[in-house]
Amino acid sequence: MSASAPRDTATDGVSRRRFIAGTSSILGAVALAGQAGPARARTAAAAPIADGADVPALVIGTGYGGSVAALRLAEAGVDVHMIEMGMAWDTPGSDGKIFANTTTPDLRSFWLRTRTKQPISNFLGFPIDKDVPKHTGILDAEEFGGIIVYQGRGVGGGSLVNGGMAVTPQRENFAAVLPTVDANEMYGTYYPRANAGLGVNTIDPNWFETAECYQYARVGRKHAQRSGFRFTFVPDVYDWDYMKKEQAGTVPKSALAGEILYGNNYGKKSLQQTYLARVRATGRVTITPLHRVTSVTPAAGGGYTVTMEQLNTSGDTTATKSVTAGRVFFAAGSVGTSKLLVKLKATGALPRLNGEVGKGWGDNGNVMCGRANHLWDPTGKLQSSIPTAGIDNWAAGGAFAEVAPLPTGIETYASFYLSITKNPHRAEFTWNAAANRAELNWQTAWKQPGIDAAKTIFDKINAKEGTIYRTDLFGTYKIWGDHLTYHPLGGAVLGKATDNYGRLQGYPGLYVIDGALIPGNTSVNPFVTITALAERNIEKIIATDL
Repeated sequence: MSASAPRDTATDGVSRRRFIAGTSSILGAVALAGQAGPARARTAAAAPIADGADVPALVIGTGYGGSVAALRLAEAGVDVHMIEMGMAWDTPGSDGKIFANTTTPDLRSFWLRTRTKQPISNFLGFPIDKDVPKHTGILDAEEFGGIIVYQGRGVGGGSLVNGGMAVTPQRENFAAVLPTVDANEMYGTYYPRANAGLGVNTIDPNWFETAECYQYARVGRKHAQRSGFRFTFVPDVYDWDYMKKEQAGTVPKSALAGEILYGNNYGKKSLQQTYLARVRATGRVTITPLHRVTSVTPAAGGGYTVTMEQLNTSGDTTATKSVTAGRVFFAAGSVGTSKLLVKLKATGALPRLNGEVGKGWGDNGNVMCGRANHLWDPTGKLQSSIPTAGIDNWAAGGAFAEVAPLPTGIETYASFYLSITKNPHRAEFTWNAAANRAELNWQTAWKQPGIDAAKTIFDKINAKEGTIYRTDLFGTYKIWGDHLTYHPLGGAVLGKATDNYGRLQGYPGLYVIDGALIPGNTSVNPFVTITALAERNIEKIIATDL
């Protein structure tokens, strides 16, 4: 253990024995076959975790950090059980596909909503949300005061619903991202390890020049460069050979069928095809979906008692279970981990958690906007849902803007952007005992620095091109999508709520290993940084805590 996380010898001895010996919670599995095939698990379903189980290591969440932790622990000989609140996403629906299309949302689309809450709420002046059956769908639009946080729900977490933009921050920006972490080891070891594990690659620039589906990105490039901005290709985890075949019409379409917001049936290498495939292949990891952890407390005999609810696909609790774990890894995402930790501290389950728990939360500076182009700048009827390029004005204006698609199937003459900005505002999660819930004190007005940063790009482009902002995408006469984030970060910040490797202060054997560790901003899309930091931290934990 580190000096900042003193060892509890009575607890640690029992935890250590559980951590190394444990029980035989083994799932015989094989890796998913082929990166570009249908996105379904080719493994037999395991029985869910049993009430009263005793496991060496419990990972709460199956996103980037949790998947890294489970893989490396299993490779080190530790049996692991992963708990996932969402579904397994391994069974096709009535249409023969696992995931719903973006343009035709159905019960698979949203997490326990009766009406969709899409990031773009309007189009051509009309609202586009629709009623859907209440179901444990793939995308959670979680509403707090002042912001909607979009999160993936299911085995694979956010990797199921993001655009796959796998960006490593510029080296010169890293000190502001993770000030307590050695940049040399991250760029020399852990970023390369993460990129390899995630299957990161880059679009063929020659194919890009003629691909019909990236006309929108080439228009974005032209406008950016004519205004003096740096246009850059962005690595991704899509299988670009598969994308070429989609364009040629020789394979089932995914990105070219508008699939993204509610999952990609083909082509995209989510965690199911990368880290989690390797996790299953170890034979040491069991994954239990549709279970929600509600409490973690020190167990009388050492280790931790973890209480969880089993859910059905309507979101009802069908059983409550209590298990014992030698070690617990919080990997429920920035929001999930932060909400759970502030609850555990406030309710007395883990009263020694320090006062930094819940603090340092940010939106990665996310703001969205659209521009209306001239008729001589069509962006194309066919648009790949996978963005592959961005406009970099971080050094001068504090903004990096993805050139994003609007895959509507019709010509819109619109350019659309998701900007990541240097927004300094940080929010805090607190526990509302009367309402029995965690709350976030974000204010919509705090988006203004992000809007101002994005305007350093788009005001200049509009002036140069003689174009205007679209006002029909986020409501009536509203330019900026300032109501949301796709990139929640922070809430259990590295070196503050935890030590410098994610160990929770005051509780040996409890760890945070997800985006909650990163204080609010990564300057780019965050999942490669989350993955690399998890690789760094779990390597240290295995070397020193086992």
